[in-house]
Order: sequence, then structure tokens, then C-alpha cells
Amino acid sequence: MKALYIFLFISLAILSTAIYAQDGKIGTEISTALKDNIYLSRLNYPKSVIRFYTDNYSGYHWTDSRQRHDQSEIALAMLAQANHYGLSLSDYHLENLSFEKLKQWRDFPSEKNQKERSMFDILLTDGLITFINDLHFGKYNPLYHKSHIDTSRINGFCADEILSTARLQTDFRGAIRNAQPKIKAYTDLQAYLDSSYTDNNMMTSQAEMGKIIINMERLRWISMQSENYIMVNIPSYTLEFHQGDEMSDFKVVVGKPTSKTPVLESEINYFSTAPDWRVPQSIFRKEMLPEILKDRSYLADHNYSIYDGSGNKVIVNASKLRQINNNPYNYSVRQSSGQDNALGAVVFRFQNPYGVYLHDTAQKQFFDREKRALSHGCVRVENADRLAAMLLSYDGSEYKISALENAVLSYEKKDFVLSQPVPIIITYLTCLIKNGKPTLYTDIYQFDKSLENKFNQNK
Repeated sequence: MKALYIFLFISLAILSTAIYAQDGKIGTEISTALKDNIYLSRLNYPKSVIRFYTDNYSGYHWTDSRQRHDQSEIALAMLAQANHYGLSLSDYHLENLSFEKLKQWRDFPSEKNQKERSMFDILLTDGLITFINDLHFGKYNPLYHKSHIDTSRINGFCADEILSTARLQTDFRGAIRNAQPKIKAYTDLQAYLDSSYTDNNMMTSQAEMGKIIINMERLRWISMQSENYIMVNIPSYTLEFHQGDEMSDFKVVVGKPTSKTPVLESEINYFSTAPDWRVPQSIFRKEMLPEILKDRSYLADHNYSIYDGSGNKVIVNASKLRQINNNPYNYSVRQSSGQDNALGAVVFRFQNPYGVYLHDTAQKQFFDREKRALSHGCVRVENADRLAAMLLSYDGSEYKISALENAVLSYEKKDFVLSQPVPIIITYLTCLIKNGKPTLYTDIYQFDKSLENKFNQNK
């Protein structure tokens, strides 16, 4: 802990030193305040605040009578309504900010209050930068710590630049709100939450409000900005293919709680018909090998073949089976294409560190179940051939659809490469807005509690 305090002190000292060189650009009062380590320690994003004042070559931004009054009031009003965005009012210095003080220092500046006035201006700036970052990245983003966001431009996003640009816009509020995700699931949740507060809608329970807030947070962790994307939502067992305002949905089977489907972002670059299934080692050792040991015909009955470490097919007899059982890691299993193949007729590939993908299935009866957390982690898609045809149409390759249909019917191996890769999001949302109302889904992986606790601790 002592080392942490020393690190923070040194960091703040470096920040203060950097400001001395900027005195002529920032303005005397603001510059003096930004050299004070005690004040800097109160800021959520001190580096971003310093960049904002330095890059805009000015002193006061919100308490100067020469600046636009409406923007100052809109800025403070947005922070005072942070709960409309699923955020906590306690995060934006509202205990030190008020409309009365804003009016006092803007309309009747007093020399004796310059230090307080400077801090009001700086705290409002930090509150806005924090608000913009929270809208865009969320509060508890597992990929980006606050210090990283303060220091780096992430995927082209920089909150102090967003704020500077917003001040030049006619629609200041809209420019700030534009930092939010564009995904329909998010905009639906935010619109519902906003209307609940605005209309004082008592029909929304506290439990529903809590679910809306944590799922808006999860959606802020998604970096994808395209209006065309595939979204798999694990708790609702659904896949949605969004193309602008049009959406097509499919039932899916996802991973069991013991073999969870991972949350991820990637792009579908191609799909294949009549795939072989290269059985994961864990499934081979834990599930298949016991069956093979009991009955060697299990292999032939399911179109499985065993291969050695060099990729050579192995003829399985009693002696070889003993070797395999003694050293299973030296062998692998593949299932040839056909009606019984676990991947079905089509598999959709995308890069990810988990080795998961979307695919058809021979066990189509599972789509009739209400609860469909049944796989080893990959996502099984109902009507996968229809999704494949839609991807070809999206890619401007309708002429390939007949070849796709023939390959599916005849179990012909064929790759279909997309010239326009489609973003894919696999996410975990336990609340969505359906037909204008919140719909709650079972928290099948028990992910909600830890996130709910974080938000409850911050109230």
C-alpha cells in the first residue's frame, strides 16, 4: 500500500510539472489549480482534464460569461440525470456542483472566489469526461482500467476530444450521447430506462431496473460499431442477424454451465459445408474413449476415425486400444461428414482464442426445448443453411446460393469465403426489451450477482 501511495504521488508530481509548461495556454487560475496534487487526486481522469484545458487554449470553460450558457446548463443537467443512463449520480462530483453555483460564478464573478470557481470548472470537466467514458466503456470494463483509458486512445476514442468537439456542435447533448453503443439491444434498454425516469413509471420493479442497468453495462463493453452484425445472446438462446433496421432471428443451443460458451467479438470470414469434426481432446478422453473401450463398434457406428500424432489413420484392435488408453494425448479423433456429423451440414468459422464456432447439428430435436444450454461450448444454430444463404445475400453473392443448397443436400465439402466479413458478438444479456417491455432471462451461468454487487456498492 505504501508503494502505491508513492507511485500516485510521483505520478501527480509529473502531471503538475507538465502543467507549468502550459501556463500561457491554459490560463492562470485553472493552471494554478491543476498544479495542486490534492486537487488532481480528486479527479477521475486527471490526464484527460489537463489535455482538455491545454488543447483548447483557454481558462474557464463552464463558468465564463463569455461562453455559451446553454452548454454549461446542459452539461450539468446531463450529469444530474446520469441515472437515466444506468449510471450512478455519485460518480460525477455532483456534491460540489449545482446550478446555483454555476449561475453565481458565470453571472457574478468575484475575485475572492477564483479558487473555488476554478475547481468548479475543473470538476465539471472531469465529471463530463467521466460520464463520456462511462457511457462508452462502462464502469467495470474487464478489458480497460480507468488509468489506461486516461492515458491512451482506445480504438480511436478519446473522451476529452469528444468533449472538445461537442462544444463546437449545435446539438451539444446529442454529441455527448453519441458516445454510447449503437447496438439495438442497448438503445432499447436506454430508451426504456429513460422513459421510466421521465414518466415516473412505477410499473418497472427494482429488480427489473437492476437487470436493465447491468445489461447496459455489458453492452458498453462491446467495441463493435457496425450496423450490420450477428449477435448471439447466451441466456435467451437466440442469434440475431442485424442488417441496418432489419433483423432475422434463429434459435441456438449454447454451452452447458460446465462448458460455458465464451463472451467474445470477432468476424465471420467464411463458412464450409459438409465439415469433418475434429473432436476436442477433452471430449475424446472424457466421453468417447470410455465408450470405445466398452464397444469398438462405437467408432464405425458414429463415423469416427482415430489418428496418431503424425496424422495417420489408426487401425483399432485390442492391442492398439490398450496403447490409446495408456497415452490418449498421442491420438485424436475425427468424425467424417454426413447426416450424423455433430457439426451438421454447415459450420461458420471466426477467429477466437477459445476454439468455438457456429454450426449446424444433427440433433435438431434440441431446438424444441425451452432451455438449450446443452453443448460443449460451441453454438448450434437452427436453420443454419438459411443463415448461410443470408450471409451470401449480404455479401452480394446471391448467385452462390444454388451451389450452397446443392452442397448441403449432397454433403459436398465446399468453402464460401465472404468478401465482407460479418462482425459477430457472443454476449450475455439477462434482460432485453421485447414488445416495449423488459423480458428477463435465466442467469444460466450465474454471472449477474458479481456485477449487481459492484453497482450496489457504488450507490
